[in-house]
Amino acid sequence: MAKIEEILEIERLDRDLYRGAAIETHLQRTFGGQVAGQSLMAAVSTVEADKHVHSLHGYFLRPGVPDVPTIFQIDRLREGRSFATRRVTAIQEGESIFSMSASFHLEGQEGIEHQDTMPNVIDPDEIPVPDTSELREDHRKFLEEWAQWDIRVVPREKLETDRGYASQQRVWIRCVDSLPDDFNFHVCTLAYMSDMTLLGSSKVPHPGVRTQEASLDHAMWFLRPFRADEWLLYDQISPSADAGRALTQGRLFDRQGRLIAAVVQEGLSRLLRDGAQPFPVKLDDAEKAIDDSQ
Repeated sequence: MAKIEEILEIERLDRDLYRGAAIETHLQRTFGGQVAGQSLMAAVSTVEADKHVHSLHGYFLRPGVPDVPTIFQIDRLREGRSFATRRVTAIQEGESIFSMSASFHLEGQEGIEHQDTMPNVIDPDEIPVPDTSELREDHRKFLEEWAQWDIRVVPREKLETDRGYASQQRVWIRCVDSLPDDFNFHVCTLAYMSDMTLLGSSKVPHPGVRTQEASLDHAMWFLRPFRADEWLLYDQISPSADAGRALTQGRLFDRQGRLIAAVVQEGLSRLLRDGAQPFPVKLDDAEKAIDDSQ
């Protein structure tokens, strides 16, 4: 499968117009984190180097087609002394599939400082690498998309839960490869990573219930510098699920306990109809027959 360096390599076509290549995938539709990461990379390319992205808000409008290139059209909504704002529209075959606004802030500003304390959690090295040999074929192929990522879900028996939360999970995550030192590359990589596992936090109180899942919208705030090739703790909750939609929230801490980013996402969580796949991966007829029999 494609690596993040390939995914985030976008081509400049003209001022404020970029193109992302079709990416090899098992998925029937484009992974939402890919569209978000590429859109942010396009936006970053139009902003002066002394301003860094501090927030983004995006809506997934249509399923992306993996074997079709994506065009990213940039609108320069604001060009201020301290802030800049960009709107990005991701387009395939003349239709918008994703819309995002991103805000950038001048480096070196001073102000008040505080942050939440990182939760007590076991070290990622204490969590065994998950065994995927017994997973359904569609689950295995979905996870193959993330072969470049080390993802360790904190076991329920090791999780210190907080009272009052309807659903909660914690996940350690990192890129297994050394990434470029460019700060913007790590930010765009985190936009990609942040779509991993978050919607799954809504399934914790519903073991065995099969749902159709898709990201509907996605918001992020980038709070402190970090590296995506070092361990990050993704502290996740799902405050509500109702009417076929689930709301999820995440906080990302580095291993030193610094709060580096926050995420909010609403996703589709409809009950899966008979015969449908929970993960929209490409299966041949033989694989599908085996998968349906399990």
